[in-house]
Amino acid sequence: MEKVIIMGGGPAGCTAALYAARAGLSPLVLEGEFSQAILPGGQLMTTTEVENFPGYPNGITGPELMADLKQQAQRFDARFEYKTVTALDFSGSPLKVSVNEESYETAVLIIATGATARYLGLESEQRFLNMGVSACATCDGALPRFRNKSVIVVGGGDTAMEEALFLANFASEVHVVHRRDKFRASPIMGDRVVKHPKIIVEWNSVVDEVLGSEDEGVTGVRLRDTQTGDTRELACSGYFAAIGHQPNTSLFQGLLDMDESGYLITRPNSTYTKVPGVFACGDVQDKTYRQAITAAGSGCMAAIDATRWLESMDAQ
Repeated sequence: MEKVIIMGGGPAGCTAALYAARAGLSPLVLEGEFSQAILPGGQLMTTTEVENFPGYPNGITGPELMADLKQQAQRFDARFEYKTVTALDFSGSPLKVSVNEESYETAVLIIATGATARYLGLESEQRFLNMGVSACATCDGALPRFRNKSVIVVGGGDTAMEEALFLANFASEVHVVHRRDKFRASPIMGDRVVKHPKIIVEWNSVVDEVLGSEDEGVTGVRLRDTQTGDTRELACSGYFAAIGHQPNTSLFQGLLDMDESGYLITRPNSTYTKVPGVFACGDVQDKTYRQAITAAGSGCMAAIDATRWLESMDAQ
């Protein structure tokens, strides 16, 4: 019988573990298996440089940051296991958590399974990940690789518009690649992009291939015209996918409330879900900010909410 089980070992899960451990709850963190598509440690495990996490004035790599967060939680006796939850039972108390044939019971479950950035599915996207391919302009746009260089943004929604406008602060020019002749974004955001002097819109175009080399990283893309089928190459140093994120919530279908995009819904100003003893934090319930520091902050909130909930149960 566990007091607290945490699903996910990214910034939200590690921070929840730190706070729960310091509260004497000896949390068990099930952070996933390396064989899974979702790496233990979250999206930061595929990020080479993190320059916007407070406390690291010279920057740090994503894996190093996650190692620091994990070590800090372990200092207070948080336990981490490379296991992936395969089934859940919220029908009674205690809550039941299954890892294949193995079963756990817990008073509290903190969900910090994160979200996965969507890409087009090109092999070359994965080959050049962190070598010019990114899914977060806010995270990576100010890096030297992209400063005063030409970059592209793939997408046509508000996220793509925001990414393009942000990148225009650093890049020499930004090409927005969109498969149609009209944006899905709100008119005000689309107008800002179209009118921006450093942004060029590549209408009716899709990326067929990301071009580059092991030494240089991304050097360009091959675009295909969606109407004529003609292809052409466009030189660039950066490729930013801005076609959305997929919250890792498939396991919670039918168990917890979700919005139309699959993000878990929590009570306002809290991490409480609709199931007593179940809390959600980080990118699995945040589709607005999706930053490591905001995920860590909500992990703190979840641990405090869980601690107070346990105290209220003990008082009854």
